[in-house]
Amino acid sequence: MFIEIFKSLRPQQWIKNLFIFAPLIFSQNIFNRPLLLKTIEAFVAFCLISSAHYVFNDLRDLEEDRRHPVKSKRPLASGRLRKGPAVVALLAIGAAGLALAAAIDVPFLIIAAGYLVLQTAYSMWLKHVVILDVFVVAAGFLIRVVAGGLAIKVEISSWLLICTILLALFLAMGKRRYELVLLDKDAASHRPILKEYNTYLLDQMISVVTASTLLAYCLYTISAETVAKFGTRNLIFTVPFVLYGIFRYLYLIHQRAEGGTPEALIIRDKPLLVDIFLWVAAAALILRFK
Repeated sequence: MFIEIFKSLRPQQWIKNLFIFAPLIFSQNIFNRPLLLKTIEAFVAFCLISSAHYVFNDLRDLEEDRRHPVKSKRPLASGRLRKGPAVVALLAIGAAGLALAAAIDVPFLIIAAGYLVLQTAYSMWLKHVVILDVFVVAAGFLIRVVAGGLAIKVEISSWLLICTILLALFLAMGKRRYELVLLDKDAASHRPILKEYNTYLLDQMISVVTASTLLAYCLYTISAETVAKFGTRNLIFTVPFVLYGIFRYLYLIHQRAEGGTPEALIIRDKPLLVDIFLWVAAAALILRFK
């Protein structure tokens, strides 16, 4: 039972909470031990809170998930986990996450609670509102970045917020397209909002967000704020890695019909993983030898 409860927490989704580390990294405090530990605490708090929401979502969408070709394999939908233990786990993990958030400080607790409220509203209502549904998913990533800044009390660059929301929209729309292609004619019966979308519309939206994401990152690397902060104009040379990563992800969505779980795809696809490593290495070298 405990194994099935752990699976219901969706630990593979915790990679999304790594966005909390963005303020620590971009404020150049990655080697500041107290701030690093505080960020790790914030990461754990969000992992607990987000997992509590996943269990709530599985309980609420139980019947729909049982008809889904992939979600039917989840512990609750498959019947391997009963509702009673799932509810106990939901309450215990949610309370633990909020308690840890409160231990960090009040502003962090407020934004963590706000994240939980937003996700609950998404599960109950907002996921049925066309276009707004993907914005709410993207807002979850933005909240993580803001929470990371609040945890260590550093100012967050407006460029970081812009790039985060655009990248999150890119991933959310790619996921919607994957679901539409995977479920085909049965899409609306599994997720009603999908009847409001088609692949052409999503491709147009993805094109707009893709161009905007790349442009925003390019402007970020050459902005006066960035140059003054890092003391170099050479971050522009990391753009090819970002461009390849975007193109590779689009290839996986369109040619491989993947993108349903972006967090797993990034880890599973070796070319994409290597590209991320090279981007990090290039940025580190540029900042080291500026």
